[in-house]
Amino acid sequence: MVIGGGQAGLAAAYYLRRAGIDYVVLDAQAAPGGAWPHGWNSLRLFSVARHSSLPGWPMPSFSDGYPTAQHVVDYLTAYEKRYDVPVHRPVQVTSVSRADDGLLVHTDAGTWAARHVISATGTWWRPFRPLMELPGRQLHTVDYHDPLEFAGQKVVVVGGGNSGAQIAADLVPHASLTWMTRRPPRYLPDEIDGKALFDIASRRAGGVGELGDIVAVPPVREARDSGLLVATPMDTDMLAEADVVIWSTGFRPALGHLAPLQLRDERGRVAVDGTTAAGEPRLHLLGYGGWTGAASATLIGVGPTAKATVARIAEDQW
Repeated sequence: MVIGGGQAGLAAAYYLRRAGIDYVVLDAQAAPGGAWPHGWNSLRLFSVARHSSLPGWPMPSFSDGYPTAQHVVDYLTAYEKRYDVPVHRPVQVTSVSRADDGLLVHTDAGTWAARHVISATGTWWRPFRPLMELPGRQLHTVDYHDPLEFAGQKVVVVGGGNSGAQIAADLVPHASLTWMTRRPPRYLPDEIDGKALFDIASRRAGGVGELGDIVAVPPVREARDSGLLVATPMDTDMLAEADVVIWSTGFRPALGHLAPLQLRDERGRVAVDGTTAAGEPRLHLLGYGGWTGAASATLIGVGPTAKATVARIAEDQW
C-alpha cells in the first residue's frame, strides 16, 4: 500500500511494479500531480527537464529554460498513465494501525489491509505557521498564487529559503515589498542547479547546507542583481504595519495518519533505518527530505531511495 500519489508515490509504484509486488496507491487529491498543482503561478524547477525525471521515463523537454509547475503536473499525469499505476482518488487516509499480519489503513472509503505500507504524503499539506497576532492578513507559501493579488499593498515575506526568495522576487514589481530573514540570505553559486544539488547531496553526509540556502533561479538572480531584492532583519514593528505577511517558514512532515502507531518524535518525524520505521518494520517513509534519503524530496532524488525501499520490501515477500 502506497499512501500519496505525488512524485514519491509514483517512484515507489514504478519499482513495486518492476518487482512484481501487488500494490495500490491511495491519493487524497482529486487529480494527479501531488502538490505541484497547488504552488504559485510562476513556480519553476531548479533544473532542466532531463535532470528532473522519475525512474524509467525522462521528463519531456521544456523549451523555455527550467520547466514550469504545469509541465511537471503534465509529466506526472502521463507517467501515471504510462505505467498504469492503480491509483484510487480522492481517498483520504485517516489513520494507520497495526494488525497481526500487517497494517490496517483506515480511510474515508473503508479500511485496507496491507503487508507493508509506504507513506509518501510529503510536507506541503502541513505548513509551519508562526503564532503571531497581527492586524494584517497572514498567509503562508501554500496560500500564495499570483502577485497581482497584492498590487499596491505593503507585503512582508518572511523566510530566507527558496520559497521566500522566489515569492519575494515575484512580488517586487507589484507590491511595496519587505523581505525579512533571520540572517543574511545565503545564495548558492549561480551555476548550481537541481542536478548539481542532487550530486552534491548524494556525496556529502551533511548535504549542501554549507554552500548556501537559495538557488539563484533567473527571476531571483535578476531581482537580486538589480538591487530590488534585499533582505532586512526581523522587525516586529514592520510586521505590524504590513497589509499582508506571507510566512515562507517551511513545512513539517504530513504524518498525522501515523499517530496511532506512536512513532513520531518531538519534531514530528519517525526514526528510520534507511526508510523503514525503526519501531515498525512494515512501515516505510519516502520523500520527506534528507532524513528519508539524500534529496528524496526532489524529482531527481526520490528514485534511488524508492528503489532501496522496494528492495527491502521484496526481501519480505519470499
